Amino acid sequence: MPEQSRVWAEARSSIHPIRVGTAGFEGELETDVREGQLCLSTPTRIELAVELLKSNNSLVDAELRRKLESRKHPRIEGRLREARPLPGSRCLLRGDLTLHGVSRSLEVEVLVRAPDPDTLEVEDTIGVPGEPFAAVAADDRAYVSTSSASYDAVSVIDTNTRTVIATYPLAFGVTALAVCPHGKRVYAGRTGHDHVDVAVIDTTAERVGTVDIATGAGIGVDAIAIDPTGKWLYVATTDARGSQLVVVDAETARVDRKVWVGSPIRDLAFAEGTAYVLTSDRARGGAVSVIDMSTNRITDTIELGIGAPTQMTLSPDKTRAYIVDYDHVAVLCTLSHEVVNTVAVDVRPSCVTVNSDGGRLYVADYAGEVNAFSVATTVPLRYSQFVATHPIALPESRELEPATA
Repeated sequence: MPEQSRVWAEARSSIHPIRVGTAGFEGELETDVREGQLCLSTPTRIELAVELLKSNNSLVDAELRRKLESRKHPRIEGRLREARPLPGSRCLLRGDLTLHGVSRSLEVEVLVRAPDPDTLEVEDTIGVPGEPFAAVAADDRAYVSTSSASYDAVSVIDTNTRTVIATYPLAFGVTALAVCPHGKRVYAGRTGHDHVDVAVIDTTAERVGTVDIATGAGIGVDAIAIDPTGKWLYVATTDARGSQLVVVDAETARVDRKVWVGSPIRDLAFAEGTAYVLTSDRARGGAVSVIDMSTNRITDTIELGIGAPTQMTLSPDKTRAYIVDYDHVAVLCTLSHEVVNTVAVDVRPSCVTVNSDGGRLYVADYAGEVNAFSVATTVPLRYSQFVATHPIALPESRELEPATA
């Protein structure tokens, strides 16, 4: 059904990316089940008329047809020569793509799914320039910070079309990333020589500004976060003297106040005017400082014991904080300020997150697996296991006791 078959593509120019999309694929797609999973097979052949490629800009479309010599080379053709199943419902494809009269051999990994008997979905990974190391999302956009030999940058991904729609070079030293709730501003914490600042990307105006944060010997940005209203930006810094939480008015782009913390900061979380600051040092181990942001004072310090905590996330109802420590995840009740549970995993955990209703906790580890836990559930689990793309593998969900006051 050519009218229901869609493709998106991106080309690079010396000025900006050119994004095109269309329906109208023609050809044949063969599939079979090998090693228990769906995969493409030969013969698979697809064709697309160059005239169908549209960018919603008539001048760009005319130039694209001229460059591709659409009258001389009216069609784009792809032929599959080999397909091999990979773990996680992925397939390794080798084939030939003919564009502008030139054929090239390609090798890609794709995800093949059949959401219903009449639909086949084939997804490729999204490439970004450089090595990605942090990502945030708002609405239908994902923002990925990357590092390369030339510069650090933030790439903007349209999650609907799965294409990179913009890239903002930011020089060197990006160490933290945050996005405001409405997605109009992206904040990148940068570390320079005895100086730190925040690059502010205005995604609407497509321009970059800078907020100077602090100076100091060996200073660095440990974490940044934006409050739910988008009014206040919080920047955690550490230098030779210790750490502090810098509060920035996001509207005026000016530093409003600073709160001294002390130990190196690992992560930040916020709930109802309260900041939870995760810290760690060799002498003290891990701790969470509770800061009343109306008075700028630390009201409590919750000791986590000897360990090396690295990341923290709050449950949607803000009653629990899940903290990644060296070989486990600590569950902190934000009402009683007590560690009420410990989640043990087989491999050292790397990061943790919780779904939107707070019913499932996901713990990723350095072996590339994600363990799923049921949290405070009162009904039987609908699924005994999850299926995810390679290299993520989810074993059976485990029960986790709820945190209480």
